[in-house]
Amino acid sequence: MAILACKEKETAVTKPKAQPNVVFIMADDHAYQAISAYGHEIGRIAPTPNIDRIAQNGAKFNRAYVTNSICGPSRAVILTGKHSHINGFRQNGERFDGSQATLPKYLKKIGYQTAIVGKWHLHDWPQGFDYWNILQGQGNYYNPNFVDNGDSTTINGYANDIITQKALSWLKQKNDSMPFFLMVHHKAPHRNWMPALRHANKYDSVALPVPETYFAEHKGQQAAKEQQQTIYRDMYEGHDLKLTTAAGSTELAHNPWPSDFERMTEEQQNAWNTAYQPKNDAFHNANLSGKDLALWMAERYLQDYLATIASVDEGVGDILDYLETSGLDENTIVIYTSDQGFYLGEKGWFDKRFMYEESFRTPLLMQYPGVIEKGSEIDAMVQNLDFAQTLLDFAGGSEYSQEMQGASLVPLLTNSMEEEDFRDIIYYHYYDYPAFHMVKKHYGVSTKRYKLMHFYDDIDSWEFYDLEDDPQELDNKINDQAYQSIIETMRVKLDSLQTRYQVTEKEFEQAPKENVEKAYENFRKLRGTPLQ
Repeated sequence: MAILACKEKETAVTKPKAQPNVVFIMADDHAYQAISAYGHEIGRIAPTPNIDRIAQNGAKFNRAYVTNSICGPSRAVILTGKHSHINGFRQNGERFDGSQATLPKYLKKIGYQTAIVGKWHLHDWPQGFDYWNILQGQGNYYNPNFVDNGDSTTINGYANDIITQKALSWLKQKNDSMPFFLMVHHKAPHRNWMPALRHANKYDSVALPVPETYFAEHKGQQAAKEQQQTIYRDMYEGHDLKLTTAAGSTELAHNPWPSDFERMTEEQQNAWNTAYQPKNDAFHNANLSGKDLALWMAERYLQDYLATIASVDEGVGDILDYLETSGLDENTIVIYTSDQGFYLGEKGWFDKRFMYEESFRTPLLMQYPGVIEKGSEIDAMVQNLDFAQTLLDFAGGSEYSQEMQGASLVPLLTNSMEEEDFRDIIYYHYYDYPAFHMVKKHYGVSTKRYKLMHFYDDIDSWEFYDLEDDPQELDNKINDQAYQSIIETMRVKLDSLQTRYQVTEKEFEQAPKENVEKAYENFRKLRGTPLQ
C-alpha cells in the first residue's frame, strides 16, 4: 500500500532556495467552495481575487484535507505535524501542551524569527514565538480583546482588519538580517458571521445558490440524522441570522451570547442597524413559513458568511502588496488555508466536524516564486499533517521532522515526484462528543474514490461511499453486496493506518451516558424555540 511517497522523477523543474521566509495565512472555517480559484458556483458569485492571486502565482491543491475537522485540534496538528491522539489535543476545550516540539520552535533553532497574530484558541499561551499578539479566547468580530505577549487590551475596530494591521506592523519592524516565519490567523468566517460594516449589505441583492442537498433526508446515515447543525432547525435567530424580534424593532431575537453585539460602540451599532433593519423589516413583513422560511435562512446565512470573507480577502491583498513592493515576495513562501472545511447548506448544514467532503476537505494555496510553478494544480491527497514537514524541508531543517507523521509536499511542489506516488489513502479521527452540534465521534479512511467511516460512542454505525458515483455522499453502500470486497480492503487499510499512526484502544473510549444526556438537555435549552 503506497501510503507515502518515495519515488521521484528523474529531473526536477525547480530547486528550493536557502531558508525562505514564510507567511502562513489561515482563516477559520473558510470553505473551499467560497474561494473563487476553486471554481465553485458560490466562489464565482462572491469572488476572492486576492486569495486567488496566491493560486495564480503558485499552486492550488485540489485534494487537501484535515485529520480532525474542528478548530483547536486542527491548529495543534499544524503546529506539531502529528495526529490529535499523539499531540494530545483531541477536542476543543482541552489545553495544548506547549512544551512539546512544534514547527516554530524548530524554525527558531535553524535561525528564524517567529511571530503569530490573530486567533490561537489552544487554551495556553503560545510557545516558540518571538512575538505573539493573539485574540483572547475565540475572539469577537468587533472591538476584540488581544493578548500581546501576556497583556490583554481591547482594540477598537474590526477583527480581520486589526489582524492584518498587526501582521503588517510586525513585517515592517522585524529583524531584516534573519529569515522569518509569520502566522496570520483570521477570526473570519467563523460563526456568528458578523461582516465589517462596509460589507454589511454586500450580497443583499445577490441570489446565492442553495445546494440541491439542502433538504437531504439522511437515509442510512444515523449520525447525520442526529446532528444539531441544520440551518433551518439549529441556528439562533438573533445571534446567527441577525434577526430582530419584530418589524420596526432593533432588538435582536434569540441571542444566547449577547457580548458579540454588546461590544459595539454606539456609532457601530447605529451603522449596523442602518444596514440590517430594512432587510429585517422586510423579512417580518413577508411572514414566511415552512420551506420558504428554510430557504430564506440559507440565503441570510450565506450573505453574512461570504461578507465576512470579503475583509479577509482584502487583508490578504494588503499583505501580498507589501511583500511585492518591499521585494520580500521573491524569497517568501505564502500559504493560504483554513483550519478545516465548512458547510454552506450542503445536506442542510452549517459548521464542520463530519468526515464528509465539505468539512473534511480544506483549501490550500501556496506560492514561492522561482520554485513553485505559477498556476500549477496538484491533485495528490495531502493533509494539514504535512504542513510542518513541508516548511522544515524548505527551510533546511528536515532533520527535525523525523518524528512527525505527515510527509513533505516539497517533491510535489517542485515537480520532482509523480502525484500518484505520494499517498493513496488518508486517515481521519473526530473526538468532540458530546459537544456543540452533537456530531458523533468517528474515524475513517479515504482514497480518491472510496471512503469508509465508523461512527461510535453511543452508536455503532458504519458508512461507505463511492465518491465517483456518489460525490454528495448520500447513498451509504455499507451493506451493498457489490462493494463488499472493496469494503473489506478498506477495512484492512484502516487497520494498517491505525497501526502506522499508533492509534490505541484509548481513542475509542465512550463518554459517560449521563454526560451525553446532560448535553442534549443543555443544548435543547440553549436553542430555545426555533422559527416555524
